[in-house]
Amino acid sequence: MREQLEKEYPDYRDQIRSAFEAGQQHIFRWWDALSPFEKENLLRQVASIDFPFLHKLFHTYLQKPVSTFRGTLAPPYVISVPATPEERRSAERIYRIGESFLRRGEIAVLTVAGGDGTRLGGNGPKGTLHIAPISGKSIFQLHAEKICALQKRYGTVIPWYIMTSETNNKATQEFFASHDFFGLDPRHLCFFMQGMLPVLSLEGKLLMNSRSTIIKSPNGHGGSLIALKEKGILADMKRRGIRSLFYHQVDNVLIKIADPAFLGYHVSNAAEMSLKVVRKRQGGEKVGIVGYIDGRLQIVEYSELSQEDMEARDENGGLKYHAGNIAVHVMNIDFLEKVYQREDALPYHIARKKVPFLNEHGDLVLPEENNAIKYESFIFDILKHVEKATIVEALREDEFSPVKNMEGENSPETAKQDMINLFGRWLHNAGITIPVDARGNVIGLIEISPFFALDEEELRKKIPQTFQFDGLLHL
Repeated sequence: MREQLEKEYPDYRDQIRSAFEAGQQHIFRWWDALSPFEKENLLRQVASIDFPFLHKLFHTYLQKPVSTFRGTLAPPYVISVPATPEERRSAERIYRIGESFLRRGEIAVLTVAGGDGTRLGGNGPKGTLHIAPISGKSIFQLHAEKICALQKRYGTVIPWYIMTSETNNKATQEFFASHDFFGLDPRHLCFFMQGMLPVLSLEGKLLMNSRSTIIKSPNGHGGSLIALKEKGILADMKRRGIRSLFYHQVDNVLIKIADPAFLGYHVSNAAEMSLKVVRKRQGGEKVGIVGYIDGRLQIVEYSELSQEDMEARDENGGLKYHAGNIAVHVMNIDFLEKVYQREDALPYHIARKKVPFLNEHGDLVLPEENNAIKYESFIFDILKHVEKATIVEALREDEFSPVKNMEGENSPETAKQDMINLFGRWLHNAGITIPVDARGNVIGLIEISPFFALDEEELRKKIPQTFQFDGLLHL
């Protein structure tokens, strides 16, 4: 079989040989029944696989335990939300530093948007989900308008890099093009795909979901950093004079993109990497926490924390480990280049999953137990290499409302209500009477475009105190 394949397709000779030498020849078991198109499709997939690397991955990580938390855990220093007049004055100075940084045009935005909205009942990229409470604007449009408003306010250009995946890249780019890039200059928009890795059986064999298709999965959010280097994105940033990168995930509808206050803390503290966190609601909340393990900054997943650590209290009676990770970071380009010099900077983690696959008879099997291994890299693994970091607390109700589920917590319904509540607080703080229910939710609908007011301070300057809310407001 191998000799026949190499003779028929000499351009793929080396890749075919690598597949057989790696013991993965079973992927050709239906070769004779494939159409010419299917044969070419399969060979292109084979050519994209680094078989020696895959072999190393399987044998290096398979025996590693799921929990990687080892050592002594200590809470980090967190810059809290300003509460006193003195703290507010200090925060104002920091904010101005961040504004100066924005005006110099040295910041870019990286949005991780490789997922699809299938869990939300959609059939396209998650960023295309219509989410705004009145206008129905998509998540992508909300982010785009924030960037447009920032550029106008500070007279600058903020390049936007959007990481997609093989499954949604085409649809994402078509969505932007069909909406005229939401007013942004396409020269400052860059779409790039994260890497994909084959899914293996528990025995290390490639799995297939059709007779000509090898199953692959995205290589994790750490793949965004890998792709920056491999696809020349980092070089493009340096050419544009970018010094730092604002990182966030697409599904957080309350994200303060390139927040001047956050940037100000990052710059004034000469940090290599900065993180925003929110205070955990309770010890058992399923969110990773930021902490030091044997003196190195890391993010510890909730599943790795002991019950004792989850409920540990500080001297004031609050949670000792309260800094919940929300995947909002600022990273210096120089730091990323330093990280790339280390082979162990982004190790892979394994996830055992239930993945439908074709058995040797070509029948689709729906496993009842975990049968497959997926490999992922995590962006927060680079934290252990940070020499100087800044951790800033944000109010959850102001800055964190991800869309993860179709119903219940972190759903489109809660995201819409969180946006309405945020705008309601802005108006309330500006002296406008806003009715709320017993749970504190605004009664009515409110939507404020970033083009009208990017933040509460700008709204105060534009809304008259004589304004009366009648249950519906779209500015």
